[in-house]
Amino acid sequence: MRDHLTRYLPIATWGREYNRTTLSNDLLAALIVTIMLIPQSLAYALLAGLPPEAGLYASIAPIILYAIFGTSRALAVGPVAVVSLMTAAALGNIAEQGTMGYAAAALLLAGMSGVILLGMGLFRLGFVANFLSHPVIAGFITASGMIIAASQLKHILGINAEGHNLLDLLISLVEHLPETNWITAIIGVSATGFLFWVRKGLKPALKRAGVRSGIADVATKAGPVAIVVATTFAVWAFGLDARGVKIVGEVPQSLPPLTLPVFSTDLVRQLLLPAFLISIIGFVESISVAQTLAAKKRQRIDPDQELIGLGAANVAASLTGGFPVTGGFSRSVVNFDAGAETPAAGAYTAVGLAIAAVALTPLIFFLPKATLAATIIVAVLSLVDFSILKRSWSYSKADFAAVLATILLTLGIGVEAGVSVGVGLSILLHLYKSSRPHIAEVGLVPGTEHFRNILRHKVKTDPKVITMRVDESLYFANARFLEDSIQDRVAADPDVRHVILQCSAINEIDFSALESLEAINNRLEEMNVKLHLSEVKGPVMDRLEKTHFLEELTGKVFLTQFEAAKVANESCDQLPAS
Repeated sequence: MRDHLTRYLPIATWGREYNRTTLSNDLLAALIVTIMLIPQSLAYALLAGLPPEAGLYASIAPIILYAIFGTSRALAVGPVAVVSLMTAAALGNIAEQGTMGYAAAALLLAGMSGVILLGMGLFRLGFVANFLSHPVIAGFITASGMIIAASQLKHILGINAEGHNLLDLLISLVEHLPETNWITAIIGVSATGFLFWVRKGLKPALKRAGVRSGIADVATKAGPVAIVVATTFAVWAFGLDARGVKIVGEVPQSLPPLTLPVFSTDLVRQLLLPAFLISIIGFVESISVAQTLAAKKRQRIDPDQELIGLGAANVAASLTGGFPVTGGFSRSVVNFDAGAETPAAGAYTAVGLAIAAVALTPLIFFLPKATLAATIIVAVLSLVDFSILKRSWSYSKADFAAVLATILLTLGIGVEAGVSVGVGLSILLHLYKSSRPHIAEVGLVPGTEHFRNILRHKVKTDPKVITMRVDESLYFANARFLEDSIQDRVAADPDVRHVILQCSAINEIDFSALESLEAINNRLEEMNVKLHLSEVKGPVMDRLEKTHFLEELTGKVFLTQFEAAKVANESCDQLPAS
């Protein structure tokens, strides 16, 4: 019972170890992350096409729920750039930004994403994320980063521009360029430049000035807050809003409200695919960050429980005026570097954001949207990584093609099309590679009992004995490939009398593959060739013993490949050299 409780409630594990030292470390980390999240949350709400307060609301209750159900001790959950963009893309087809229908659809989208994640977690489907190849995800995130940056240029320039893909956005930006509000542009460009300098140059500058490393880190993290304060003050002091500078305006001064998503069959149908894609992409992004940070402290992450934690967080966002959330890379790294030891740091961050939502929202009335856009641009451009094209090209042309297709489709058609194709290509790549497994003909390395590929090593072989090693589990997609490979090899050499299938790399044989093995055995028998198996793994052997295959096998099953080759050679009156 206790193990069952700690599995679904990780808080029961780390909560027992909580002490004053842990509390102080978590509080410090929460303070730093809160300072960072205030402008970031507002910015990602802008990116999602929602009111700024939605970003704050999506960063409060979801963090608390994740702290209870999540297994990562450093992951910071909330709005992130890619998921916010996917949210805007999904909702843009349903309602117009700024309408009640748009906000209601955002709540339902978060709720559906939460239910999908919870269902996957309860049914232990965390392995599904393994079907998404990292290069494809990297390509999608790179393209998304470019679209996000381009979509924010309208706020930097103070113009109107729309588009669901990069080309449409750029065309719209060029068409409206004459409408540029130069005061807004000065604010936006200055804020962007300052934030880039803060990210790259502030910390080294402070260190050169003799500032301690810890203080320099905090100052760097607080950089976005500084530009928020400076530009807000400038707009208020000089009345720049009256000169066309678009501002955030009034933000409700309250805690997150209790909201109930409005369900309708038609709306659920329209949001089902986007909710699924957001769930998968969000989970992949979150689990990769969580595992990276956990490895640094030799901690364990349970992918299935992470699904439950993220699912609970999204349900919480749906019930408190938010939108889809996941674990963010930048905020999680900041949380980790700031010394967070438990998920309680996230809960304390939620308290800090709640205080900000109640007490500080009047102060951001004059905050220019150009500043929030600058925050987004600086954050997402760090996601753009074109080196994935060069690295995938040099390593695997198939992976390169998948990455390139994902990038081009995301840029040219839109986010949903890009991620859908990316998911499809990931699965197709897996099926293609596993359907054509590496099959090597092996021979004995002189002076050893080891067998290696005859094309790569100097080995001894017997013309009447063929040993083939299959470097893949056997299942319906590759069973026929194995049949054809053995048939072609034996047909090409009429002197062959024994075929040994080395099974050291085979972890699974499904029913289709079993039927193929039976067919191979029968065909070889008709050709007066015996089929042997060697180095069969225990679980595979257990299943084979439940069938009639071993009884019908014309040869034998050997514990080692060396023993199999020795017996086969002896039957051909040719002893192997030792």
